[in-house]
Amino acid sequence: MADKAMNGGDFTLDNTTAPTIQRVLPLFSLRGRTAIVSGAGAGIGLGVAQALAEAGANVAIWYNSNKKAIEEAAKIEKEFGVKCQAYQVDVTSYDAIAVAVESIIREFNGRLDVFIANSGIPWIQGPMLDGELSHYKKVMDTDMDSVFYCARVAGLHWRRQKQEQTTIDGNKLEPAFREGSFVATASMSGSIVNIPQMQAAYNAAKAGVIHLCKSLAVEWVGFARANTVSPGYIATEISAFAPADMKDIWRKKTPMGREGECHELKGAFLYLACDASSYTTGADLIVDGGFCLP
Repeated sequence: MADKAMNGGDFTLDNTTAPTIQRVLPLFSLRGRTAIVSGAGAGIGLGVAQALAEAGANVAIWYNSNKKAIEEAAKIEKEFGVKCQAYQVDVTSYDAIAVAVESIIREFNGRLDVFIANSGIPWIQGPMLDGELSHYKKVMDTDMDSVFYCARVAGLHWRRQKQEQTTIDGNKLEPAFREGSFVATASMSGSIVNIPQMQAAYNAAKAGVIHLCKSLAVEWVGFARANTVSPGYIATEISAFAPADMKDIWRKKTPMGREGECHELKGAFLYLACDASSYTTGADLIVDGGFCLP
């Protein structure tokens, strides 16, 4: 595993193996695997949950307060013929995350393969000198700390699964466990400074998420991959704080001239979740309609 992949300052050889399947479409299949998606009551997270289920994964949807997630899980289960259930989880609590993950693994099929850390809230109090420290803490707890907590819990399960090749109950893993996939929702705000809105804390949190996953890509080599998707302006409830004239500025600064739709992110997340991206780790995939280009 990761602790055996380093020899002094160099990596040892053959720390990972490539999938044996070489046709491209089967590599996108998640049949028989279990995925957890946080912040999936609506918006990007719900879209990602739908995509993973369509690819064959059993999916656990996490939500904070939006109980419509329960209905959405039932729809996913019916439409795609997979197991899908919704769970209310406080992602700012490490203990709550650890309990929820173990419970879901036992309730589903004894394994965890994919974790999408998507929970996030916006900074809505303008310049940092005018914002409340309590708001700063809430943003950092949700947008940065929760990603760390989710990654730690998932990583512990993946390391054990790789070493033992058994379910949480000690049964042989079928299909065999090759590696886990951790994908965090970052933001183009982790790479640029947005205008006209001021959101230093949010930008810093997303930059932290990107670099956390780059670091985990090295630490986890051999049993899991870690990547990020960085959306640009997407038409979701997280941008509801912005007035219409501000959104006009966003669109005018985006070469494609519009906000993105949630379903336009499905392919990015599915790619990083599945074996099609088996040689991709530590990457940040920016999906922003070209905003970061000019």
